[in-house]
Amino acid sequence: LQVEESAISLWNWTVTKHTSAVIGDEQRAKLRFVACRLICLCEGSDPPEGTIRRQILMSMKTGKGWIDIGKAGLADGFLENAMSSVEKLYAKLRKGSEGEADIQVHRADVEKSLFKVLSYQAESVFAQGDFQKAVMCVQRCKDMLMKLPKETCYLSILCYNFGVETYEWKRYEQSSFWLSQSYDIGKMDMKYSVGKEMQAKVLRLLATTYFEWDCSLYLDKALKAISLANQENLHPAGFFLKVKILLKSGASDEDINSALAEFTHLEMSLDFCLNTAKLLLEHGRESVGFDFLKSVPERFESSPDLGKITLLHIEFLLQNKRELLAKQKIEEVIIGHYTGKQLLPEALNQLHIILWDRAAKHYEEKSYSEALHWYNYAVSFYTPGQIDQNLAKLQRNMASCYLHLKQVDKAKEAVKQAERCDPNSIFTKFSVYKIAVMENDTDKAMEAVIEMGKLAEKPSEHEDKLRVDKNTGSNLLSLAAQIALENDQQIVAIKALEYLSEHLQDCRQLFAALKCLVRLMLSKVMAENAEKRDEDINSILTYLNLTHKKLAESFTEETFTGDMRILEAHWFRKVAWNLAVQFKDNPEKMRDFFVLSFKLSQFCPSDKAVLIAQKTCLLMAAAVDLEMGRQQVTPSEQTELFSQALQHLQTCKEIWKVLKLTGDFAKDPTDTLLLLYEFEARSKLNDPTLHNLMESVWEQPQIEIKTLEIIASLAMESPARYPVLCKKALKSALNLHRKQAVIDAVKFSKCLHSLINISLPTGLTDLDTCVLQEVWDYFEDALSVISSTDAYPEMEILWLMTRAWNTGIFQYTVGKYKEAEQWCGLGMRFLNHLGSLKKSYE
Repeated sequence: LQVEESAISLWNWTVTKHTSAVIGDEQRAKLRFVACRLICLCEGSDPPEGTIRRQILMSMKTGKGWIDIGKAGLADGFLENAMSSVEKLYAKLRKGSEGEADIQVHRADVEKSLFKVLSYQAESVFAQGDFQKAVMCVQRCKDMLMKLPKETCYLSILCYNFGVETYEWKRYEQSSFWLSQSYDIGKMDMKYSVGKEMQAKVLRLLATTYFEWDCSLYLDKALKAISLANQENLHPAGFFLKVKILLKSGASDEDINSALAEFTHLEMSLDFCLNTAKLLLEHGRESVGFDFLKSVPERFESSPDLGKITLLHIEFLLQNKRELLAKQKIEEVIIGHYTGKQLLPEALNQLHIILWDRAAKHYEEKSYSEALHWYNYAVSFYTPGQIDQNLAKLQRNMASCYLHLKQVDKAKEAVKQAERCDPNSIFTKFSVYKIAVMENDTDKAMEAVIEMGKLAEKPSEHEDKLRVDKNTGSNLLSLAAQIALENDQQIVAIKALEYLSEHLQDCRQLFAALKCLVRLMLSKVMAENAEKRDEDINSILTYLNLTHKKLAESFTEETFTGDMRILEAHWFRKVAWNLAVQFKDNPEKMRDFFVLSFKLSQFCPSDKAVLIAQKTCLLMAAAVDLEMGRQQVTPSEQTELFSQALQHLQTCKEIWKVLKLTGDFAKDPTDTLLLLYEFEARSKLNDPTLHNLMESVWEQPQIEIKTLEIIASLAMESPARYPVLCKKALKSALNLHRKQAVIDAVKFSKCLHSLINISLPTGLTDLDTCVLQEVWDYFEDALSVISSTDAYPEMEILWLMTRAWNTGIFQYTVGKYKEAEQWCGLGMRFLNHLGSLKKSYE
């Protein structure tokens, strides 16, 4: 009992919240489900009449709730319970009846519930797509209408709703059945019928169903249905549908006129009449259509919308290629515009669209004079001096026509009017530009392109309302460049392409523009004097830097594939390489182009050819930085150049490591160049890691004499000063000279000369004994080589003799007589090896 009370309380609470927003439809259905289940569980073996009636109500409502939220499958069980409870109720009432009269009363009472359950079951199976079961349920309901006439309207509308849904699902056969049932049921009891308007609505949809299902097969049925609908209730929709069906059936003009006559006195809107005329004309019924259109103004004499009729007339005259008649109509409208019969703004806008479309059509067909004729019609509706953006566009379009007709003065006047109306429009500037190019006025063309570029960058708040494409600025600049090139105005084309490259979003178009820019500027540079080249070379560098930036950004562009990126990178890196080679007389520019070539090559696959190109670019860039650093520049500039060179070398070393894995590079001088360049950069930067670098060099078994001699020279080249490293390099070189199978006396002499110079500085008297002994050994080495060959340069022998003698003299001056005697004696030993100079020094 307590469970039953709780279930009833839950049910009642749910009912009270029906109109509020406390719970939604699905929550309400679930609560009803719980309450109904609980009530069923509490049912005894012989429940009283009130309990059964409550179960019928609750089961029906719960089932209906599931249907309404689109879960018809959950409703079936409850509706079956309701049906079972109805049978129980009837049996119970019949059992307690005292006569036939009572039985009839109880039957009538139960049949109301039975009808409701059956109609809900029809909804449920219909929602689940079971057409046959739905038909059976509705048929049983229909059979009960004689006893329940008040349900006629409900059942008719239920069938109509089924018809609407199946029509929307394009199940025309089922839809026609349900709509026919709805109409038939609606006729069963006129007292409780849905009414003539609803019956006509049902028949109109039935006629539409037949029409869309298969007009050729069901044409008669469609006509019959719409005729019945119009008999039930005259409605513009019924009139329109009937005309539509007649047109589809190929009925004669006479039949269609008869149909139109049926509705002569029907209240219809102007738009409806116009749609009817349009329908007739679209189906090629010109005679009927235009006659009907002519009759419309009489019905709407006081309407301010009469202009719509004229517009439709003009539109269809044009569609039927009756342009002369259309022009007459338009001229009548223009006269009316200035004689107090103006069109409403909406109609005037529509007329402008017609005029502009017709003009555009003639323009596309290259009938420029005819296009001007239609544009002039449009201009006629503007008052003199009026400022309007649309008028500006009209004038620009007219200017384009005049230009095609070579009527430049008229074009200039049209553009002047466009500037008056809309001076800050990119389209207006473009029109100015086209005329300037045509007249070969480079200055004015450049001015117009610059204005276009600025407007493309920051579009005016009042820009042309017809502009909808965000790429309009780019498109116009692209067209401007094309026009300039076609007219041999390269400078103007370059300026247009420069602005274009700043604004293009499409990668393919952007790189195409940059290629064009590079080619144009190169041809310009080649034709210029050396003095004028610098600025243009800088421009090319700017284009290539922009290319590098855009290639890096292109990874986010889905339509720009990896293969496309590689192709573009190859093209631009090769251009940069060729430019670097071409401008070898300008070291700074050559370096910049080599660096750019390297950067651009980083977007290419690292195959052997690309790695070699990258290595060469970086070596060349480092070489130029070092060369520029050797020039007379400020210390800060030197530091920057040497540091920059070092960066290039570090990157180059990494590439070289990879490259050496791809093949045999035994004869490649890259290792030597990297060593020498790095030594020079670090020594001139006073880099503390220089000695570490040289430790690895001394250990190299294959190092060349020339390399050691260059290291020695660089070690003492300003701003570097590393005498110890210089001396060590020269010693190593001298040792290698000694190891040669045949000593090259000339090279040996130069190396020895340098070593003695660094070891025995001129003018120093207080020298360490060890140093003197070391230098003495060098002189002895020289005597040994001189004795074994006649190729030792005489001037070098003379220098050695003089240097040894002077060292003895320096020793004498400081009182070191024994050492002085030894060194002077050493000098005398060289005297015997002199040739033609011997007599002079004896």
